[in-house]
Amino acid sequence: MTTPRSKSRFPVSALLAVAPFALSLAAPAAAQDLACLAQLRAPAQAYGVSAATFDRLTAGLQADPTVLPLLDAQPEFVTPIWDYMAALVDDERIADGRAMLEQWSAVLARVEAEYGVDAATVVAVWGVESNYGRNFGSRALLPSLATLACNGRRQSFFRQELFATMKIVEDGHVAPERLNGSWAGAFGHTQFMPSTYLRLAVDFDGDGRRDLVDSIADALASTANFLRQAGWQRGLAWGYEVGLPAGFDSSGAGRKNKRGIAEWAGRGVRRADGGALAQAGNAALLLPAGASGPAFLVTRNFDAIYSYNAAESYALAIAHLSDRLRGAGPFATPWPTDDPGLSRAERREVQTLLLARGHDIGNPDGMIGARTREALRVVQAEFGLPADGRAGRRVLDALRQARP
Repeated sequence: MTTPRSKSRFPVSALLAVAPFALSLAAPAAAQDLACLAQLRAPAQAYGVSAATFDRLTAGLQADPTVLPLLDAQPEFVTPIWDYMAALVDDERIADGRAMLEQWSAVLARVEAEYGVDAATVVAVWGVESNYGRNFGSRALLPSLATLACNGRRQSFFRQELFATMKIVEDGHVAPERLNGSWAGAFGHTQFMPSTYLRLAVDFDGDGRRDLVDSIADALASTANFLRQAGWQRGLAWGYEVGLPAGFDSSGAGRKNKRGIAEWAGRGVRRADGGALAQAGNAALLLPAGASGPAFLVTRNFDAIYSYNAAESYALAIAHLSDRLRGAGPFATPWPTDDPGLSRAERREVQTLLLARGHDIGNPDGMIGARTREALRVVQAEFGLPADGRAGRRVLDALRQARP
């Protein structure tokens, strides 16, 4: 949930699978990391972790240097929003989410009654964060966090997350071998950071443990509790897509620039679906791709979603998926690009077509990794397209036309 860049990180369901925890390092680096951990023993005790737990969990712990480059590789900030949204809100995730709404309807009804957050929003977080529990992340939290606590940027931040992880284990909520997640420490169905877990996780199934790994009820309720604590208002929409009049002055756009909805209406802003704007309340105008792309009026509930992972593209993915789970359609205004993003099924099709052309890229899993990007650069050059390694509509169409 919240990590490296201020509060942001990317959901595991959007991650490219990376190499598992490195089993060994050069001796000097390993010794340096062990020395760092020894220095953390007293601060961990001040945090509330017993010396016995600290010694047990750090015994033989080795560093994972592959986590360090990921500090500066967050897709919410480097991926075109039409690619980001296409992969996170696609037909598969919508269909799976509707199935989860039905399967967990009783629990979700209790969650909404307790915390005031609607079922579609909670399930949308679940879907984006871990693809409904299918993708927790494969990295063991303790070595990842120990590495980040001793190396690179934000060491102080990650030390607190390391101590929080130890506290979770010590209190018996989750066994250390079950604590696998993202490179930055987020874990479980809805990818809580360890310190966030300690503050906001709840025992909703009544078994005495706050288990976000093996208890879906605990995970869903904890997510709703997070949103409520972040300012979620019961019964308030996150916002909606709007249309702007010709010549609209968009200089006042921005998530923080909330104004009375009546003021937006007076400036000619209308709902994209033709409905009337609300007559009361405040909202901000969000233009994630500029004035030529989709426009949205967003409320304080959008801000609550944003607080889960501080990126507007992430919050919009959650918000839009929740609408799609309720039966709404795609955005009325297309993204301002002539090369739209691809769903996961379409990305797998790209990879299948690359394999058919003899490119050794591994299994077609929909994850656009280094080998897929290199193969794309080759075929893009062959087709006379910009050789940027991006999986977009144009290269998919070209591959389809040139199908062997």
